[in-house]
Amino acid sequence: MGGGHGHGHGHGHSATADKRYLIGALALIAGFMVIEVVAGVIANSIALISDAAHMLTDASAIALALVAMRIAARPARGAYTFGFKRAEILSAQINGVTLLLLVAYFVYEGVQRLVDPPQVSGPLVVVTALAGIAINALAAWLMSRADRRSLNVEGAFQHVLNDMYAFIATAVSGVVVWVTGFRAADAIAALVVAALMLKAGWGLLRDSARVLLQAAPSDLDPDEIGRLLAADEDVVEVHDLHVWTVTSGYPTLSAHIIVARGADCHSLRVRLSRLLHDRFDIGHTTLQVDHGAAETDEHCDDPHGPRHLGRAPREH
Repeated sequence: MGGGHGHGHGHGHSATADKRYLIGALALIAGFMVIEVVAGVIANSIALISDAAHMLTDASAIALALVAMRIAARPARGAYTFGFKRAEILSAQINGVTLLLLVAYFVYEGVQRLVDPPQVSGPLVVVTALAGIAINALAAWLMSRADRRSLNVEGAFQHVLNDMYAFIATAVSGVVVWVTGFRAADAIAALVVAALMLKAGWGLLRDSARVLLQAAPSDLDPDEIGRLLAADEDVVEVHDLHVWTVTSGYPTLSAHIIVARGADCHSLRVRLSRLLHDRFDIGHTTLQVDHGAAETDEHCDDPHGPRHLGRAPREH
């Protein structure tokens, strides 16, 4: 009987290397957000104010990413055997819920202004939106240089990118109002912004929920992994195979392996751990390796998931 772990990666992200990029993007977005709120109030533009709210969620996403990176760097101790690596997943959930709440508000405001469009200062909207495009493009460039394997960093990056698209829509609406006097264009742009926020918020909630529910990473197929492990010449059967994600970029696997009589459990475990790392980039594995008859359940009182039968002869 044998059991063991394979470790082929550093647990967590390189927060030190990325921090300056995130702080730079946060400073740009937070500074411009204040300017945009003032401009939106002066111009009476719901599109500008909704863009500013979107920038607030961008800033929150970056700030939460920074906090989560700091918390995740704390070592595992006591009851927290994985440390605090899921802090970023919890902050992603908060960020996603905040986005959806803002979507509801701006859809309501946008529809109200479609019914009764207020007077909007087109030139001020255009100038502010063009500046917003430049600020978000620079912030997105900074964040693209950080480690985007982190769900928080990638989520914040997508927020900034979507915000840049929203500013483009706002600039177009400002030109329409300025040139044609069609005041409802401002409300339409706000609805476009809400749609972008809905997409980003739903994506964050979906991806973070997969982690919290311990689903297999979207790019890994447990059945494929099970078949590959079972294909080893010394493997009789693979069962109780679990693949989940502790946090972004930290896939984890455990499985029970029944091996043929006379096989070297230790060398098999090392071989399979190396295979999982090289083929699927799974660096944290726990493999329980046993000799025994695969036809019985004596090794597992409550086996989970499908069984993957190997090529090695069964014991009778």
